[in-house]
This record gives sequence, structure tokens and C-alpha cells, in this order.
Amino acid sequence: MRRSPWATLAVLALAQFIVVLDVTIVNVALPHIQADLNFSADSLQWVINAYTLLFGGFLLLGGRMADLLGPRRVFVAGLLLFGITSLVAGLSRSPEFLIGARAAQGLGGALLSPAALALLTMTFAHGRERNIAMGVWGGLAGLGGTLGVVAGGLLVDSLSWKWIFFVNVPIVIALVAVIPVFVRDVRHHDGARRTFDTLGAVLGTAGLMAVVYGVVRSEPRGWGSFEVLASLVGGVALLVAFVLVEARSKAPLVPLRLFRSRALSVSGGALALNGAAFLSMFFLTAIYLQQVRGDSALEAGVHFLPMGGAAIVGAVLASQLVQRVGTRTVQLAGTVLSVIGLLLLSQADAVGSYATEILPGLLIFGFGILGVGVPGQITAVSEVQHHEAGAASGVVNAMYQVGGALGLAIVTTLSITHVTNELTHGATQQAALVSGFERGLLVASAFAVANLLLTLASPQLQPTSEQLTEATAAA
Repeated sequence: MRRSPWATLAVLALAQFIVVLDVTIVNVALPHIQADLNFSADSLQWVINAYTLLFGGFLLLGGRMADLLGPRRVFVAGLLLFGITSLVAGLSRSPEFLIGARAAQGLGGALLSPAALALLTMTFAHGRERNIAMGVWGGLAGLGGTLGVVAGGLLVDSLSWKWIFFVNVPIVIALVAVIPVFVRDVRHHDGARRTFDTLGAVLGTAGLMAVVYGVVRSEPRGWGSFEVLASLVGGVALLVAFVLVEARSKAPLVPLRLFRSRALSVSGGALALNGAAFLSMFFLTAIYLQQVRGDSALEAGVHFLPMGGAAIVGAVLASQLVQRVGTRTVQLAGTVLSVIGLLLLSQADAVGSYATEILPGLLIFGFGILGVGVPGQITAVSEVQHHEAGAASGVVNAMYQVGGALGLAIVTTLSITHVTNELTHGATQQAALVSGFERGLLVASAFAVANLLLTLASPQLQPTSEQLTEATAAA
């Protein structure tokens, strides 16, 4: 049976759309989730972190499974897991249950996302059609992040926070039903070794989660407590074991030789810092708008929309400018804008006008964030062999996700500590929250400053249109 490649693209892009949607749709529901399930302030971040950590930690294994088992099979398995865990998340009645469901949901995303991209590249021949398909893929993914906050606000205000998860279920059912009709069961035939680096995936993800847990628990327990020290030391030990396993594996999850490339190492670090700044800003601002300024969930979502629009415009401009002035120049401009946007946001108070105190910072940060991401992704794969470009893209994408999770843990812990100290010294709750918001955004801006310094070490490239399309779509 002949299948239209554009119908295949529609199925794959919609699946990727809901994966990206779930990263942002949750943010505006956080205050409602906290109140309904009695989350503590320091544990609330795990609603975000459980998803991003498992997504980033198992993204590479998901890509390897797609290569060995067939991308359509892994795509369907990931989609089913994503749908089932979305239903479970919506039915959650305790913080632990929701966090567990979000972790499993992240695993589902890690399976379906690389499999969908593999199906797309095997459906469209190299050249103009694939470039168009990649552009649609990347554009819909970006749109998912932008619409997530508004869709989340609508669902929370009109129904309840549970519907930000329930909404995935009918979409998943419909996609699974049409996959046999519209998506071919294509396979790689390259004689690759049929081995999984499951141990590497488990060690890497467990190590990162232990480190994040240690950072989070430092606020209530103190840095010198046994729980915190054991988590941090154990996490570092697991990460060391991960490196040793990868160095000796015949089919490593992360080919360590890739890091001999200065471009990949520097760009991977820059994208990790970019993820840390972005996820921290989104988390803090979503809570600030609702708990300090009194926004409804929908109002908070609408207030984020200009940033999404600015990010889309920023991505288009960055894509054009890198071919004229080079990747490093654009990336430096993006980091400067990110720093300025975060510093402006940190000056907001509880009663000032949204148009003068919030909007300028959101717009500038939105322009800047993809001014870092677009050239960073291009540079990351510039020095690797063509047959390893997919692995390199997977590595930097995972670094972005994990950097976001670790950065959010650091920013949230320092922000909560500051709020607690302010309350102890007699500040009102509103004043303490504003002060904690400011402290958190200043830490996020420190990530952006570190990114600025790191970008100075990146090479200056002027990519072709084809390299640009493929690199940004794989981001």
C-alpha cells in the first residue's frame, strides 16, 4: 500500500508536538497541583524534573532501540507508554504517585521522540523534501512549547489540572490507530551490532538524579547532612561508573570520542546552561505570576505568549544571521539578550504593571534563548563524521534536558532557602516570595553569564542552508 509521506509527517509531528507540549503545559498548573496534592515547596520542582531527567537520561537509549528494533515499533511503544502514564498522572492522588507517573512519561517521550525523527529521515529522501519536512517538524515542536502555557491555563481554569494530562490520552489513541495506515515499518540495514547499553543509561540517569536529589535536599537538611552528602557522593560515583562503562563498551550509549571535538564539548555545555536558564525562568515566573501577582492559570499562560512569539522570531533571525555573520557572533548576542532579559525580570515587584515590569524581560529573553540554541546545535555537529551526526545531536539534546533539570534544582533550592530566611526575619509572605523570585532569577542569569564566557571558546562557522535546516530540526 502506498502511503503519502506528508501524511506520515503529520502523524510524527503531532506525536512530537504533544511531547514538547508536556514540558510547558505543566508549569501554569503547578500552584493548583501543589494545593491539591499538598506538595512541599522544594518537592514541587520534581513534577518538572522527573520528566526532563528521564527524558534526557534515556533519549540516547531510545535512539539506539529504534535502530535495532525498528523505529515504528519503538515509536508505538513510546507513544503507548506516554499515553498510559498521562492517564495515570491525571489520576494521581499523592505527590509520589504523580512524580512517578511523570518519570515514566519522560521515559515514553525518550522512546518515541528519536524513533519519530528516524522515521522522518527514512521517509523523506535527502534534499529539498527532507529539508521542508524537517522545518515543519521543528516548527511544530516550537509551537508546542508556546501553546502549552495557554492550553494549560485553559484546561486548569475551565476543568482542573488533571486535564493537562488527560488531554494526551485521546490524541495517543488516535495516533496509534492510524500509524499502521500512514507510517511504514522501515528498518536500518547497516549490520549494526544488536546490543543495548542499558547499563550506561541506568548509571547515567541514576547518577544525575542522585546529584539533583542531593541539591534539592540541601535546603531542608543542610549541605553537611548525611542524606545530602550520601546523595551527592553516590551520584558522582555512579557518573564515574557511567564514564568507565561507556569507555569500555563496544556499542556505547555516549561515544566518548565525540567529546574530543572542541565544538561539540563547548556547544553541549552551552546548551546545558541554556536549558538551565530557560527551565528555571519558566518555573519561577509561572509560580510568581499566580502566587504573587494573582494571575489565573489562563492569564499566566497568556502572559507567556509574547515570549513564545519572540522566540519564534528569534529562531528565524538566528537562522538567517548565522549564514552571514557566523555562529559564535549570533550565539554571543543570544547570551547577552538572555542575561538582560533575566536581569529585567528579576526587578519585577508584586504590584507593578505587567507591560513595564514583566513583558520587556520576557520579550528580550525570548529573542535570546533561541539565539543560543540555533547556532549551538549547528556548531555541535560541525566537527563529527556524517555517520555520527545523529549520535552527536542526541548527546547535545540530552545535555540540554539534563542541564535544565540540574539548573532548576539549584535555582529552586537557593530561591526557597532565601524565602525561608526572609520569613524568619519578619518579612511578609508576599515580600519573601518576591525576594526569592529575584534571587532565583539572578542565579539563572549567572548561568547565562557562564554561557557567555563559554561561547567565547566556540568556533566561528558559517553553515550552508542545508546544514542549517538539518541541525536545527534535530535540536
